[in-house]
Amino acid sequence: MSGTSTSPMNLTLRIWRQSGPASDGSMVTYEVKDVSPDMSFLEMLDTLNEDLIVRGEEPVAFDHDCREGICGACGMVINGDAHGPERTTTCQLHMRHFADGDTIDIEPWRASAFPVVKDLVVDRSAFDRVIGAGGYVGVPTGSAPEAHATPVPKPVADAAFEHAECIGCGACVAACPNGAAMLFTSAKVNHLNALPQGAPERESRVLDMVGQMDEEGFGGCTLAGECATACPKGIPLFSISAMNREYLRAARKGGRPAG
Repeated sequence: MSGTSTSPMNLTLRIWRQSGPASDGSMVTYEVKDVSPDMSFLEMLDTLNEDLIVRGEEPVAFDHDCREGICGACGMVINGDAHGPERTTTCQLHMRHFADGDTIDIEPWRASAFPVVKDLVVDRSAFDRVIGAGGYVGVPTGSAPEAHATPVPKPVADAAFEHAECIGCGACVAACPNGAAMLFTSAKVNHLNALPQGAPERESRVLDMVGQMDEEGFGGCTLAGECATACPKGIPLFSISAMNREYLRAARKGGRPAG
């Protein structure tokens, strides 16, 4: 439900509280009053935390950094949707999309590969390990190469930039009914595989990154499409099929099993 009023709102928040990875968690209800529609969602949580601290209670832990939709640090499931009702990052979601009297459920990303650290904070280091498995290009040492030493056709550059927009927030995993990380992994693979600078590691990159993704315990992809719908940067669903083609090509060339 979206509100259009500019008047302050009173809201009921049901927030997942969990003291640590080994602890049981539960939804806890809080009331927040006089919320400005111009507040961001995280500013609203800041207001709640200020009240909790004043009352001597533990503030709600949540991830954030730039608060400009760039870093991908923020992330939570809001009323069942990754990042909330708008296709944007949580930090760029504003309270004007809610109405006075609304009840809002706030939960962490739900995926076995993203264990809860505390409250709304999850451990997304699995993404780092997927990137570490092959998300790089080999470059010679010495001085920087000339900017135009390796021409890149515009369609190729556009395709690389489209995939490079992925900020690794994890919304694709949280939105996927299987907890798959195929959209994230395909964005990282296709970004580098599209460029001539990424050609030397083209085969090993896709095989190693997909292998690491599977090792991290992400679910299998069934092309439900929820990942692309939730992605705040608009990584297209066809990115997954493009990576699958890269994987089959690399597996056949390298003699590895394609499955």
